[in-house]
Amino acid sequence: MKKSALALAVAAGLVGFGSAAYADTTLYGSARVSLDYDDFDSVYARAADGTLVRTQAGSEAWDIYNNSSRLGVRGEEDLGGGLSAIYQYEFGVDVTEGGNLNSNRPKWVGLKGSFGSVTAGTQWTPYYNVIGIGDIFNSSKVFDNETYLGNSFGLRMDNSLIYSTPNFSGFSAQAMLVVNGSCSPADPTAPADLCRSSADNKLPSNLSDDVDMWNIGLSYKNGPFFVGATYMALQGDGFDDFVTRPAYDGDQWGVAFGYNSGPFAVTLAYEDGDVNTLNFGDSQNVYLTGQYTFGPHIIRAAYGYTTADDGRINILSDGDVVTLIQPDVDNWALGYQYNFSKRTRVWVEYVGQDVDSDLSGKKQTVSIGTRHDF
Repeated sequence: MKKSALALAVAAGLVGFGSAAYADTTLYGSARVSLDYDDFDSVYARAADGTLVRTQAGSEAWDIYNNSSRLGVRGEEDLGGGLSAIYQYEFGVDVTEGGNLNSNRPKWVGLKGSFGSVTAGTQWTPYYNVIGIGDIFNSSKVFDNETYLGNSFGLRMDNSLIYSTPNFSGFSAQAMLVVNGSCSPADPTAPADLCRSSADNKLPSNLSDDVDMWNIGLSYKNGPFFVGATYMALQGDGFDDFVTRPAYDGDQWGVAFGYNSGPFAVTLAYEDGDVNTLNFGDSQNVYLTGQYTFGPHIIRAAYGYTTADDGRINILSDGDVVTLIQPDVDNWALGYQYNFSKRTRVWVEYVGQDVDSDLSGKKQTVSIGTRHDF
C-alpha cells in the first residue's frame, strides 16, 4: 500500500470518515530505542538530630529504553480564499513495554491564513519553541527536568489555545492560553486541595476560574542566527502559608541564542523563575550545546548549570517545618551519531550529573540506540 493511501486509511480510522478523507494527509512516525546503563548514587536526608538518613538507595541497571517513539497523522485542507484547515494527531508508541497510543503528544486542530494560525488542543509551548533549541540529543534522558526548567510546564500543554503570527522577515511570535476547566473542590485553600479533572492534565483544573496559564514567545531567525525570548506564568493562588513547588502564582522566563553554519552549530539558553518542580523558589539554569558534523558523523557536547536563589529553605511537611538543602547541579552530555541515511541513525551518548551536596549523589547514563523515521 502506498504511503499516501495508508495515511488516509489511518486518518479515517483515527478521526472517522468525512472531511479528513479530502484533506492532504500524511502518516509519519519515529521509532527510537536504546540500551541504557544507569548508575545512580544514593540520596540522603538530614534527620532532626543532624544525622544523615538514606531516603533512596543507589542503583545500577541495564534497560531497553523507549526514547519518545511516536506515530501520527497531520494534514491540511484548502478552504479557499487563502484559508486552510490544519490538524495533527500524534500518539506516543512505547516499543519496549507497551502503553501505546497515549501520552500528551501533539493533538490539535485549527485554521491558518494570511493572519497566521489559531490552533486548539495539546500543543508544544512557545516556551519550548524558544528554549528547546538546545534539545539536540537522541536520548530522552539528556534534556530533562534538571537541564531544562521548562520540563514540567514548557513542553506540551493540554487544553491550550495558540495564536502564531506570520513570519515577518525572520520575526515571529506565539501566544498560548491554557484553560483547564474545573473540578471539586472549587475553591482550594492549600496545595493539597488542588485537583485534576483528568490524570493526563498537567495543571490542576481548579487552579483558576478562567485562564490557568499563559505563555508568549518571540523569535528571530535569519540565516545561521537564531534569537528568542519567552515568558510563562501560572494564574493560581499564592498559598501564603506554604512554599510550593512549583509556585502556582509564579512565572518564568528565558532567552536563547543559536548559530548554525556549515558543520558547526552552537546554542546558549538561560532560564529564570519558579514555574518548575526542580527547586522551591526561584531557580536559574544555563545550558550550552555544541555540534560538529562531518560526512555521516555528528559529534555533540553540552554543559548545564542549575542553581536556586535559596540554598536552604524551610518548608512545611506533615505539620512540621523542615529545612531543605537545595544544591547546585552541574550537568553535561557527550554524544556521537552516525547517519546511515536521512531516516536511519545510530548513537552513543553519555549523560552525567554532579551535585554539590552530601544529600544527593551523582547520576550517569550511557545510551546506545537507534532511530528510524518514516
